[in-house]
Amino acid sequence: MQVLVLYHSQTGNTEALAREVAKGVQEVNGVVCLLKPVADVTQDDFLSSDGLIAGSPVYFGSMSADLKLVFDRFVHIRSQMADKIGAAFATSADPSGGKETTIISILQAMLIYGMIVVGDPMDATGHYGVSCVERPDPRTATIAAKLGKRVALLAKKLRC
Repeated sequence: MQVLVLYHSQTGNTEALAREVAKGVQEVNGVVCLLKPVADVTQDDFLSSDGLIAGSPVYFGSMSADLKLVFDRFVHIRSQMADKIGAAFATSADPSGGKETTIISILQAMLIYGMIVVGDPMDATGHYGVSCVERPDPRTATIAAKLGKRVALLAKKLRC
């Protein structure tokens, strides 16, 4: 089984956070992590993944157009994404720069796809998803890995 971690990153900060999320996915036996920038994501990546964790920098309080384009391009397979696990992460340049609203915009797209969305586990922050200002610090990296692991474990449980 597979979890797709997809991200859009202009400066490398969101990619760095995506790599930390991917580490958590890789902790789960029997789950392969597919880590890809949005430009490289294919329809088959969506269909063959049991979970999706999507990340974006904050663009006017929402996900970037590059990430939204992926959801727009694959809307015709929406029904085939139902009941897969989804989660989100975000980065910004400002401490109050709209990270939560960006995460929610990603989760909204996943809900429209019929996915089951989750946030950080309770032993992390218990919030919408992981986020940070610029590059992830060690605490954020730990939370990111916990989110990745949570999605992988839930996807694995649902598949059984």
